Amino acid sequence: MISVTIDSPSLDLGAQWDDLVRRSSPNVFMHPAALRAANDTRFARIGMLLAWDEGAGSRRLVGAWAMQLRRIIPLWPEVLEALPYNYAFLSNPVIDPAHVDEVIPALLAAIEKSSRLPKTINLGAFDADTPSHRVVLDTLSERGIAPLVLSTGARPFVTRDFGVKRSGSTRKKLRQDWNRLSALGPAEVVNDRSPAAVRMAFETFLKMEQASWKGARGTALLSHGHDAVFARTLVQKLAAEGCASVALLRSGGNVIAAQVLMYCGTMAYTWKTAFDASFGKYSPGVLLVDKVTDELLASSDITAINSCAAEDSFMGSLWSGRRPMVDMLIDLRTGRSLAYRMEAGRLIGYQWLRRLWHHMHDGRPAPSATQPPQTAAAKMGDKPSEPLGLPVHPAVDRH
Repeated sequence: MISVTIDSPSLDLGAQWDDLVRRSSPNVFMHPAALRAANDTRFARIGMLLAWDEGAGSRRLVGAWAMQLRRIIPLWPEVLEALPYNYAFLSNPVIDPAHVDEVIPALLAAIEKSSRLPKTINLGAFDADTPSHRVVLDTLSERGIAPLVLSTGARPFVTRDFGVKRSGSTRKKLRQDWNRLSALGPAEVVNDRSPAAVRMAFETFLKMEQASWKGARGTALLSHGHDAVFARTLVQKLAAEGCASVALLRSGGNVIAAQVLMYCGTMAYTWKTAFDASFGKYSPGVLLVDKVTDELLASSDITAINSCAAEDSFMGSLWSGRRPMVDMLIDLRTGRSLAYRMEAGRLIGYQWLRRLWHHMHDGRPAPSATQPPQTAAAKMGDKPSEPLGLPVHPAVDRH
């Protein structure tokens, strides 16, 4: 028997969460410490749905799905975001695979019955190569609900067994860059996971990011005070649980690149990267990720790494492994509510403007309301109109 509670993110799940992660596909962005960081800093309003197996005379956590309650502007309908806060890059619930066919319907039913939760749900950055994706689609289909698929894509991903490019031009260039960098002075990677070391290394990352093009464009964390407060709290709370670190690449004793890492179960996540532009010709950020990849996968704790990045990022050139990703919008109510229609229009408009911006700045194809953009699948000869078995809205950017 599965029961569902809707709780505050301040709830400390302790050993229950650890037990669930050992049995499930992990998601560090659903970690209770991360949710508390968003809650404590008032960075997001989060509802935490917890599924419990009440059988066999004991109560065991078998599912956790945190969602953000978001309203764009006053009077705009409130919606649920399955990415629980900004700077989260995976929206999948954490579910015991033995109970996924029971838990997903129970979680969606709990949202539908709740008087506190909106019924329009934005499932952004959803890993489509998981049982939870299949069961979400099956559950919606049984209820006659067709999700609006806003975009599909692929995320660089690597495991111990597959995904690291060991040969080719990229590997040759990495060796050359490392040798040239080492000629300037001793080059080393440091990834101290003690909370005090993480706190200091994260400050180094923040300053380096602010000094980069992100600072110039106003997209660095330090460009926004509230974002910086949240990020510091997020990393510190995760580090206290052994779930965050900042790897540093040093050259001649100076830090020239920083990679913020997160951990959940046997998964690592390359959350954010920054590097010193004056060393740009040595590709310090790429070198750091490459070295960290080998170190993590050689350890006994990590079996896979999620890039949290787009396919056309530099990690896509480092790793050949991919995970299919999808952004969907669903309405649990019968028909199409006003809130759903408004949110769909906003998201479609945003994607169109985003494609227009890329067209103006880097020469990507101009947006069209009738011609769907070409995807990686289309380039390989597959039909672009039905990725993942679902129709994609033609006006939406898939990249």
